[in-house]
Amino acid sequence: MTRPYTENDFSDILDSDLIWRRRELSDMKAALRTADTTARAALLRAIITMGYAHWEGFVRTCAARYFEHLTLRKLPFASFERQIYVNSILTRLDSLRQTRSPLSERCKLVNDILDGQSGRFSFVKPELVDTRSNLSTDVIKDICIVCGVDWGHFESQRTFLDVMVLKRRNEIAHGQQVYIEANEIDEYIGSLLALMEAFRNLLENKIYTKAYVA
Repeated sequence: MTRPYTENDFSDILDSDLIWRRRELSDMKAALRTADTTARAALLRAIITMGYAHWEGFVRTCAARYFEHLTLRKLPFASFERQIYVNSILTRLDSLRQTRSPLSERCKLVNDILDGQSGRFSFVKPELVDTRSNLSTDVIKDICIVCGVDWGHFESQRTFLDVMVLKRRNEIAHGQQVYIEANEIDEYIGSLLALMEAFRNLLENKIYTKAYVA
């Protein structure tokens, strides 16, 4: 598997990932045009669920590859923007909360924070970029914060993301009878792809401008 050593590597990886997703959605739309009435209802529901799957999968891929690119820089925390160091603390805070760790562990964490960013950034905990199989506006906002990019565009699309995409996908996945109009599919897929491109562009711009550097 190609690794994102350079900015161009990162772009090429995301290009390749988005191409097959776009093609699959296009193929489903093409099948919809030639389907009979019975098959069309099932295909419409399938397109809704597949559209969500590609939205979630692409966001997860972009975020994971972004942090992989940063780890390949092999730089100390002090060389990166503060959020990278904050991320390393967030997972430890969550672990302490869940396990009700003793005072000694909590003191160690505080001391590590006070000692500063002396270590080297070598990985990011997967749970920090976890889409939780439920990629709502609030979840993409959290992922944007962890990546250190602006999440305002996704907030402006909250109704589309949370209702038109996620709510309907969940209803279909849970076996509910959801009716989809064929004439809304082009706009649905177009809007989803635009959101995927928006997230990709935020990370790509950050890498090309090296905005992750302190």
